[in-house]
Amino acid sequence: MTESQPAGHRYQPVAVLMVLGSCLSLQFGAAIANGLFPVAGPWGVSAIRLVSAALILLVVTRPRVRGWTMHTWRWLALFGLSLGGMNGFFYAAVQRLPLGIAVTFEFLGPLALSAALSRRARDLVWVGLALAGVALLGLDSFRGATSLDPLGVFFALVAAAFWAIYILVGARVGSMVPGQGPLAVAMSIGALAMLPIGFSGALTLVVDAKLLGLAVLTGLLGSVIPYSLEFAALRRLPRNVFGILLSLEPGFAAGIGALVLGQSLGVGSWVAIVLVISASAGVTLSEQQRRRPAPVSEPEAHKS
Repeated sequence: MTESQPAGHRYQPVAVLMVLGSCLSLQFGAAIANGLFPVAGPWGVSAIRLVSAALILLVVTRPRVRGWTMHTWRWLALFGLSLGGMNGFFYAAVQRLPLGIAVTFEFLGPLALSAALSRRARDLVWVGLALAGVALLGLDSFRGATSLDPLGVFFALVAAAFWAIYILVGARVGSMVPGQGPLAVAMSIGALAMLPIGFSGALTLVVDAKLLGLAVLTGLLGSVIPYSLEFAALRRLPRNVFGILLSLEPGFAAGIGALVLGQSLGVGSWVAIVLVISASAGVTLSEQQRRRPAPVSEPEAHKS
C-alpha cells in the first residue's frame, strides 16, 4: 500500500462517481449562493450555509462523541477550520470572478497536493497539463478576453490552500473515526469560525423566510451533499487521485455558470478548463492501470 492509499480500502470506481456527484451539487449550490451575495455578502452567505449544513448533519448523524480522544478533537478542529476557510474565501472569490474561473484557480490547492504526493513521472505530466490550463487562464485575462479581479484571484488562492488542507486532514479524520459524525462536528466548528465574520449578513437572511429557504438550500446543495460524498470518497481513494479528480469542478462550474448565471467565457478560458479536465481523466486512468493486477501466465496460475 502506498502512502497515499487510505488504509483498508482498494481503489473503487464508485468513489469516482461520488466525486462527480459532489462537483455537480457543489456548483449548483454556489450558483444559488451567488444570487444572495447582494443581500448578505459572501461571508454572510457562507456563515448561514455552514450553520444550516451543520444543523442538518447533526440531526441526521447524531455523532457519538464519547470516547473521542483529545488527539481526535485536534484533528477535527483543523478539519472544521479548513472547511470554514475554504467556504468563506471561495464565496468571496465567486463574488468577484466568474464561477468557472474561481474554481479553476481554487483547484491549484488539490493540484499542488497531487504533485507533492505523486511518485511517478507520468503523474507529474498530468499535473503539468493542469498547470498549463491555469496559466492559459491568466494569459487569456492579460489579453483582455476575460477580466480577472486581482483580489478575487487572491481569495481563490487562499481557498485553494484551505482546500489542500481539507483533503489531507479529511483523509486522516476519516481513517480515525467511522461514519459521518466527524463531518457533522467539523461542519459545526467551521460554522462557528465563520459566524463572527458573517453574522450581520447572515442575520439579514434569517429574518426573511424566502431568503432563509434559499440559504438552507445552499447549505444542502453546497455543503451537506457534496461534503458527505467527498468524505466517503476520501476513505476509498488515494489522496493524490482524489485531489486531481476534483479538477473536474472547473468544467462543472463553467457550465453551470453559463447556464444558470449567464456568465460567458472566452475561447482561451474554455481551452484552459478542458486542459485541466484532461489532466483529471489522465491521472485517474493511470491510477486504475497501476492498481490493476498483473496478468498471471497459465502455467503459473496452476502452481499450488
